[in-house]
Amino acid sequence: MIVLKDVMALLNGELLTPGSALEVPCSKVFASDLMSDVLTSAEPGSLLLTGLANPHVVCTCSVADLAAVVFIQGKRPGPDVIDQARSKNLPLIATKISMFEACSRLALLFKDDPHGR
Repeated sequence: MIVLKDVMALLNGELLTPGSALEVPCSKVFASDLMSDVLTSAEPGSLLLTGLANPHVVCTCSVADLAAVVFIQGKRPGPDVIDQARSKNLPLIATKISMFEACSRLALLFKDDPHGR
């Protein structure tokens, strides 16, 4: 299992929700821009990687009980989305790297996880 501070370091991420806990554990990673796929396939406690930066992301993550969101390729949600995430205690992170690169880096981090997740 990884924690958000490790994710931020690995992806050169910027925390968009200051004050969010960075020791939040993430059991798995789910990468998608389709929120319907997130609802049907993401496991609770997962970290979501997405290029979609609208209010639907926060609502979906809340319903699916996800740990946090990483917006890839320099995408950044608007202030309304950030406020919505804060109200739901959902950490948001932005990175400039691509979805492929982010997934590749995180796969290596999970590979080193002694639990093999």
